[in-house]
Amino acid sequence: MNYLIAVLPDKSQAEAAYSALTKEGLSPNQVDILGSGYKSADHYNLIDPNQQAAKGAKRLIYWLIPFGFIAGYAFNYLTGIKILAIADIGNHIIGGLLGAASGVLGAYFVGGAVGLTVGSGDALTYRNRLDAGKYLIVVRGTEELTRQATRILRSFEPENIQGYVEPTSA
Repeated sequence: MNYLIAVLPDKSQAEAAYSALTKEGLSPNQVDILGSGYKSADHYNLIDPNQQAAKGAKRLIYWLIPFGFIAGYAFNYLTGIKILAIADIGNHIIGGLLGAASGVLGAYFVGGAVGLTVGSGDALTYRNRLDAGKYLIVVRGTEELTRQATRILRSFEPENIQGYVEPTSA
């Protein structure tokens, strides 16, 4: 399945483009409008960047906490730094806990930042445009149909027009 997504600045242009596409023979179930008063970004699974950031942080936390604990324990063991005036093993454990805390912070900042910037792909830009009050026209169909839709949509001078091909499962 091929997808074509065009970004239009206002509701009137989006409605005019939708009408032009349906007049040219595209069926209404092949064309959708996303924006205020129409379908939402969630209908097309335009990923929420905050969800991706949380997933990235959670994925890193599982191995950074144990690694941080071991690194903190080893660092304290090798340097012999006295954190508290207690037995050496207690200082090593405190060093390990500080290392584990560093692992949590690393997972939160690195995993979260990667999830925000990379995890969502183009979906983030489309979601941001919808949040800014713009409208998306989405056309689903064959390659020939999306080429026909591209020709029609270009006459409305969209801010952006992008085609996608849904990956086939092997």
